[in-house]
Amino acid sequence: MKDKTHVLVVEDDQQQRELLVSILTNAQFQVTKADSCEAAIVELKKNNVELVFSDWKLPGLTGLELLNYVRREQPNLGFVMATAHGTINHAVEAMQAGSDDYLAKPFQRQELLMALEKAKRASQLRNSNKHLKEALGSQQKLVNLISVSASMQKVHSRISKVAPTSATVLITGESGTGKELVARSIHDLSNRQQHRFVAINCGAIPKDLAEAELFGAKKGAYTSAVNDKEGKFSYAHNGTLFLDEIAELPLALQAKLLRFLQEGTITPLGDNKEQQLDVRVIAATHRNLPEMVAAGQFREDLYYRLNIVPIDVPPLRKRKEDIAVLAEFFFRKCCKQYSISGIEFSNSAMEKLNHYDWPGNVRELSNRIERFVLLNDVDELIVAQDTSGANYQSDFELPERGIDFEQLEYSLLRQALEQAGGNRTQAAKLLTMSYKAFLYRIEKHKLG
Repeated sequence: MKDKTHVLVVEDDQQQRELLVSILTNAQFQVTKADSCEAAIVELKKNNVELVFSDWKLPGLTGLELLNYVRREQPNLGFVMATAHGTINHAVEAMQAGSDDYLAKPFQRQELLMALEKAKRASQLRNSNKHLKEALGSQQKLVNLISVSASMQKVHSRISKVAPTSATVLITGESGTGKELVARSIHDLSNRQQHRFVAINCGAIPKDLAEAELFGAKKGAYTSAVNDKEGKFSYAHNGTLFLDEIAELPLALQAKLLRFLQEGTITPLGDNKEQQLDVRVIAATHRNLPEMVAAGQFREDLYYRLNIVPIDVPPLRKRKEDIAVLAEFFFRKCCKQYSISGIEFSNSAMEKLNHYDWPGNVRELSNRIERFVLLNDVDELIVAQDTSGANYQSDFELPERGIDFEQLEYSLLRQALEQAGGNRTQAAKLLTMSYKAFLYRIEKHKLG
């Protein structure tokens, strides 16, 4: 018979405590209970507990202090924190201190069981994999990747698994989702962390200088080469090279990159000697590379070489549960950075943040919070939805036969461009869309 998972329930309210014990016992958990932090510590010393479920508010020492004790004395235990409704700051503190999950009261039975299952998996991974333990323990160092959503936890798990290797990684996702942060996380959790992390935006390099910028050049290789130039590959030797917007790399240079990935060698411009280098390559793009391969705009062999381990970073609109946690984190960070105090979020402001789609993703949220902190103006925090003359949003009814959404989006984009006389900024405004989101969509539909 399979052993029951042993969970310690820490709750000072007797009625709530007995309800939790009943739920977990019926769900086939072995349950030990405690009514305070001090009593919980006694039980942890006496029993072979695997999971801890603790309320934040306890008589005497708090649940956070219990969490700190657990992470110090028994760091591999699974831990879930329960917080009062609306206390997002407590949730942020708990996650940063190492809690595997948190629940806001009141919560449903299924939410409790799912949170404990998540904590159990995290505990098992910490016990079985040293590198994953380091990755999870380093999560508070990678603060800009802070999240509670299941989709981002999958990203974190994949980062943890691939980081100790030298495998090439291709990171995809919309602009502003944090692709470079993912790349830096992989580097920071790898055995290359003591060496350089070199980032370069392939779309920002002038085409006539791109080869020298990446692979280096000998003196006299081109008109302005008055000295030998060290390329980014050479500079990143023993470290990690992050090639952002890899889709913008010219086809001629794609061949040289492919050779490096196959042979580990480069040849600087104007030189006949190959250089053997040890560089881990991580690439990223917001574009659809398979479509570019089909159109002959990107080398198929290079795509498969880069795509050894794919990591797709979900947009913020698809992980709404992260918005409040990220907003609180950016708010604290900005207040500390600018030495500003005495301002706070209103509940209505936070509610509106949760209902906005954030086309600019995490980067847009960070910028909005920073502007709010600097100006102390809630209008800067809440993105105004300009619906003048556009009441169709509330009047539109989906026909029973459905619609072709892709065709509808294409038609709206094309009409907006026509009405704006080709002015993309004005066309984006007509659709109440951010400029970046508009560019992404017209590129998707090949209207550029």
